[in-house]
Amino acid sequence: MDTIFALSSGLLPSGIAIIRLSGPCVRNALVQFAGFIPKPRYMNFCTLRSSTGETLDKALIVYFTAPKSFTGEDCAEFHLHGGKAVVKRILEEIATIPGFRLAEPGEFVQRAFLAGKLDLTEAEGLADMINAETESQRRLAVIGSSGALAVLYRDWRNQLVKARALIEAEFDFPDEKDIPNSVSTHIWANIARLRDSILQHIRDGKRTEAMRDGLKIIIAGAPNAGKSSVMNRLAGRDIAIVTEEAGTTRDALEIRLVIDTLPVLIIDTAGLQDTENRIEKMSIDIAIARMKEANLVLLLDDMHNPQTVTLPEISATVWHIGNKLDLSSGDYNKWPIQFSAWTGEGWDNFLEQLTMFCREKIIEIGNVVPIRKRQIALLENGLSELNTALKADDSKLELRSEHLRFASNYLGRITGDINVEDLLDVIFSEFCIGK
Repeated sequence: MDTIFALSSGLLPSGIAIIRLSGPCVRNALVQFAGFIPKPRYMNFCTLRSSTGETLDKALIVYFTAPKSFTGEDCAEFHLHGGKAVVKRILEEIATIPGFRLAEPGEFVQRAFLAGKLDLTEAEGLADMINAETESQRRLAVIGSSGALAVLYRDWRNQLVKARALIEAEFDFPDEKDIPNSVSTHIWANIARLRDSILQHIRDGKRTEAMRDGLKIIIAGAPNAGKSSVMNRLAGRDIAIVTEEAGTTRDALEIRLVIDTLPVLIIDTAGLQDTENRIEKMSIDIAIARMKEANLVLLLDDMHNPQTVTLPEISATVWHIGNKLDLSSGDYNKWPIQFSAWTGEGWDNFLEQLTMFCREKIIEIGNVVPIRKRQIALLENGLSELNTALKADDSKLELRSEHLRFASNYLGRITGDINVEDLLDVIFSEFCIGK
């Protein structure tokens, strides 16, 4: 197996740059650069030299022996000064050592998985931890990276294996006195309770999707209702073109915000109206498609010149908002929320209500929850198999047992215990090089 290496720290230049190495030839690199093999797990300050004896840098190095390392292999880290030229030269020097090559994205984590140092849920949690941009995303990532999900899923899988053993013993040895009778009186009751636990677990996971993936908030309304002005005020800068001419926005413009630790995607859409213009129709189709995916639709009206807008059938919450409060006069009671996106009048009240809406989507996580759609999909497949097994009668005991086997296999695929070769490249490619 090749020994891999990569820059594992952030963008250069930086105060410190860390190069990570893993594989059977790590000791060779230590001897070449430092001139000795350090005591494992102790930091050592030394001079790093090239193969010709040229001084490259004064750095800290640390050595981890297999299997007591992140990947389960011999590993080392060079803690260098974070200059671009320094790092570039040392990476070039490592590449000349026989048996070494640059790591692929996620290859260190993949080797850790293959060595049994972590399971797939921990690997996915680690990826989420690295990519977390908000506090809510970090909290979810901690669940996955802690290994708590793997413990839960393996316990459920063990329960299914034990149930299958008792069921199969009953139809393999029906006359043996030491085999429990009336399996359906206790085994299937246990399976029903397990099914209910998995169902609730899935529901909890779906409730936290907004914490991981963010809320989608659509700004909709008739042309010239001020949607782009709302977009710009939310962004704090000019994102969309604002003119007095109706229909300026022809595409769906997006900005990402964080509201009360929750990631939020704000989308400004084209004005909704009846039109024969082909391009405008395409823009409106895009707007309608985005609304069907939304969590919240801000339906904007120009209070000075309101126009009737028909929304498509959507599941999102709809807020009716009156804009251009600075120009309006007349029936103010028509709109529960009113502001002027131009002057800011009434804007603080709107932001307060928007923050409250987002805050309600932040779930207090008391138990472990699935953190990935992949995990939820496999749990749903397993749940379907359990439901099928529970609905069948005892005359089809072999088939009922087979459905339990399918359900346990789905749980095994979540943790990576069985049949995951087709998933590995997809999962570990999410990581940056050096992780």
